[in-house]
Amino acid sequence: MKEKYNFLKALAVFAGTIIGAGIFGLPYVTLKAGFFVVIIYFFVLAAIAIIVHSLLGEIARNTEKTARIPGYAEEYLGKKAKNFTFIVSTLGLMGALLAYLILGGHFFYLFFSSLFGGTEIFYTLIFFGAGAFLIFKGRKDIAQFELAMLLFFIILLFIFFFHSFDFIDLKNFTAFDFSYLTFPYGMVLFSLWGLALVPEASEMVNGDKKKLRQVIISGIIFSAICYIFFIFIILGASGINTSPDAISGFIRDTGDGAAKLGFIFGLITTFTSFITLGLTLKKIFWYDLKLPERTSWFIACFTPLILYFAGFKNFINVISLTGAVMIGLEAIIVIFIYKAFIQKKFRRQAGFWIYPLVALFLIGIFLELFYYFKQ
Repeated sequence: MKEKYNFLKALAVFAGTIIGAGIFGLPYVTLKAGFFVVIIYFFVLAAIAIIVHSLLGEIARNTEKTARIPGYAEEYLGKKAKNFTFIVSTLGLMGALLAYLILGGHFFYLFFSSLFGGTEIFYTLIFFGAGAFLIFKGRKDIAQFELAMLLFFIILLFIFFFHSFDFIDLKNFTAFDFSYLTFPYGMVLFSLWGLALVPEASEMVNGDKKKLRQVIISGIIFSAICYIFFIFIILGASGINTSPDAISGFIRDTGDGAAKLGFIFGLITTFTSFITLGLTLKKIFWYDLKLPERTSWFIACFTPLILYFAGFKNFINVISLTGAVMIGLEAIIVIFIYKAFIQKKFRRQAGFWIYPLVALFLIGIFLELFYYFKQ
């Protein structure tokens, strides 16, 4: 019974972190590119995400040292690789935390400002303070919280669906725009990515190979299904009025009755991901750079806050760039770590299939940067 509960906690932390800020940008990019285009993206990128996450799971399970991705890079690729990986991983996690902070504070403001007043910055600071406190407390508190919130999230998703059912128009799913064909790549990849949580999940299932594989596959597939369901609800009800944050446009089309539900939905998904990824970033500084725990916590939590006050507040751009560029680079690094790991641990070569994977991520990085600078 205890092992089953540990598995559920690991799955909750993994899936609860994957389902984050990306969910709110997905309906908008789907509006631009087309529903069936995004469905194809989900099928392809979910399969690729499962492969890359499984590679890291194999590395984490068979490496004795307690580390995160930069630590594995040092173990199998050397010091220079560790330094580069550290930069990529931290920038990727900080980009994700910044996206959660932007949206989380926004939803918190929309939910409570009508009752208590105050500015959006004020509510963002409250959101930040609560998340930083749980990150400081550690994994045990977060695992239990994630499990409860994931169950609540599923219930809310179905309530959301039944509320919007009468507003859904199937004609909203037929649009297609070739000029936006590559637009969903970064957003979809970001929304399916939980690579930094794989070592955490491995620890929680005590390195059990079968259970870790189940956590990875179940977590990514479950997340993809939730995303598609959410896109169906928002795009079906809002159509061309679909907003970049999904919820505000949805409220305009379905009425204020959806407001509180939508804001609670937003708060849950952003808050759970913020605290779990914040903890992971803290452990990178703590485990891999050997910084004191409190110093690691301070850097991990306050850097995204500083970026927020520096003016980085467009969450669509933050997520797309983080997804395509930083996550793409991180995936390539993990593939080469796996290649070196196989050679060192098992005295054999990794299959040729790893090179098409690397090529795919490189193409994704190029296309996202091309689209971003083209704007």
